[in-house]
Amino acid sequence: MSTFKIAAVQAAPMFLDREATIAKARELIAEAGRSGARLVVFPEAFIPTYPDWVWRIPPGQHRLLADAYAELLEQSVEIPGPTTEELSEAARQAGVYVVMGLNERNARASNTSLYNTLLYIDPEGELLGKHQKLVPTAPERMVWAQGDGSTLEVYDTPWASLAG
Repeated sequence: MSTFKIAAVQAAPMFLDREATIAKARELIAEAGRSGARLVVFPEAFIPTYPDWVWRIPPGQHRLLADAYAELLEQSVEIPGPTTEELSEAARQAGVYVVMGLNERNARASNTSLYNTLLYIDPEGELLGKHQKLVPTAPERMVWAQGDGSTLEVYDTPWASLAG
């Protein structure tokens, strides 16, 4: 069995700012690659942020919740799209696998449903696939739709299998 280095990113996103968070992610991917990591894994919903307000704002606060959701929706990611292209380029430049947690906007249907998604990218910058969280937990259901079971895939690397 060969060994390899994994970078488990412990960083905060730029709150509800997709472009600034992508810039930060690109820097972190490059740094991890320079440090010898072969796999760079980001936190859940890193882009543009984890909607932690669902645990704090009471469900009856409709206007506040709607405003927060609208901002999250605006800053979320389409797959594929410009954000995935930037992340793929960062993975390619660093020569690493990337697993990125993000808020995915369902651009193929309503354009208003969001998914808590893990995106998988290989060192050549190719999208391997994605995994949508199947059942959001408790108040997370106010933000994220149930994921699609067809996204349950396993991706082989030279060192290990990746899945979410």
